[in-house]
Amino acid sequence: MHPLEAKELGVERTVYLNGAFVKESEAKLPIFDRGLLFADAVYEGLGVLDGEIIDFPRHMARLRRSLGELAMAEPMSQDAFFAVLMELVARNSVREGFMYLHITRGTADRDYLYSADLVPNVFAFTQPQDHQGADDAPKPLSLHSTPDLRWARRDIKTSNLLGQVLAKTKAHEAGADEALMVAPDGFITEGGATSFFIVKDGTIIARPVSNDILHGITRQSMLAVAEAEKLAIETRKITLEEAYGADEAFLTGASSYVDPVGTVDGKLIGTGEPGPVTLQLRREYIRAARANVYRPG
Repeated sequence: MHPLEAKELGVERTVYLNGAFVKESEAKLPIFDRGLLFADAVYEGLGVLDGEIIDFPRHMARLRRSLGELAMAEPMSQDAFFAVLMELVARNSVREGFMYLHITRGTADRDYLYSADLVPNVFAFTQPQDHQGADDAPKPLSLHSTPDLRWARRDIKTSNLLGQVLAKTKAHEAGADEALMVAPDGFITEGGATSFFIVKDGTIIARPVSNDILHGITRQSMLAVAEAEKLAIETRKITLEEAYGADEAFLTGASSYVDPVGTVDGKLIGTGEPGPVTLQLRREYIRAARANVYRPG
């Protein structure tokens, strides 16, 4: 059941906020929270499959890196985070869906400078699967290219997502499923909330990781699967014209796994149907996710 439908029926999600599990209508932060005032916050989006959190250690490693890059305190240990998030999965009866974890620097009167003794605000919530599930036959997605207007440190997973909001809105208005962001130099960076790849002559082509893109967790796990499957991988930048001429293209994301791309800007990618490399990666990624369930200790 979608959260809005549940609310109409008087059923509320349980969310986590600063040490407590509360109804979503009771979860509140002050207007002086720095995440609200400055987007001075980091987050992680995690997939839930079969009631388990996918790629949990890698998500926590990226979270620690984001916090460190912004000199923000780590509010709890990895296993403490795991206990909180799994409690939310249980309380909300989530079998497959999305988990959102958000950490702000804390609360203080509005000032660009901040005190080192601020106490982070932490909240988390679940969302049900709102697109094709792990066991569904994947539907080819349509992409619409848009300029990448984001700040320069895209490797830090901050809550400053206005660039993605604008890109995804333009894509939606164009009738597409997802945005494909293109930097001023003409090279593709990534999707609005996904990592982007093409396949040419059986080789997977992936943009190198740098400050220009988010270091996607599903991307990391998918590439590890590709290596285990002995698939050819080339790391380099990709132009929009190359994408148009690819044999296959696909996206990776925390709760969408590996999704085939059928069109970019209305142009068919290959046959427009899921290609063999994409289908192999999706199948083996989901198998690996189910086989590698995290347990503390």
